[in-house]
Amino acid sequence: MKILLLSCCAPCSCAVIEKMAREGKDFAVAFYNPNIVPAAEYEKRRDENRRLCDLWQVPFVELEYDNDRWREAAIGLENEPERGRRCDVCFRLRLKRVMDYAKANGFDVVASVLGVSRYKDLAQVNRAAAAAAAESGVPYLEIEGRKGGMQDRRQQLIKELSLYAQDYCGCRPRVK
Repeated sequence: MKILLLSCCAPCSCAVIEKMAREGKDFAVAFYNPNIVPAAEYEKRRDENRRLCDLWQVPFVELEYDNDRWREAAIGLENEPERGRRCDVCFRLRLKRVMDYAKANGFDVVASVLGVSRYKDLAQVNRAAAAAAAESGVPYLEIEGRKGGMQDRRQQLIKELSLYAQDYCGCRPRVK
């Protein structure tokens, strides 16, 4: 099974990428995060993701940075709280784009680390993924990145690798 893993940032994905690489999974990491502003922040997160992939010799795919598309999708949701309706739209948009890429490039399934952070609702991510999968025809593989020692390993890797850790998910809809 060939997996395309959507990664939002290195701190959220490091333990999952390491585990999948050690298990010999056939996968690549996709970076599609048009929600991240400003562009300099996007570049920092992209570069840290690429560094992780290089470390474990995992293929890295950067899809287009299209913040205008994301902002258009989030119109009217600018004041939604974390875990609110803006997150529904954001997750679905990003997962659907990655699934379309997966379909066009020979991947069997898509997985993500969008629900790894304690600030995110894993069930919300999985609902958005199910909707995107129904639209794209690409199955979604739910993965667990919090339990079974994964949070501890994540924190350990963040320190060991001196990963850049941001203090917000990426979206600041009122910022242009």
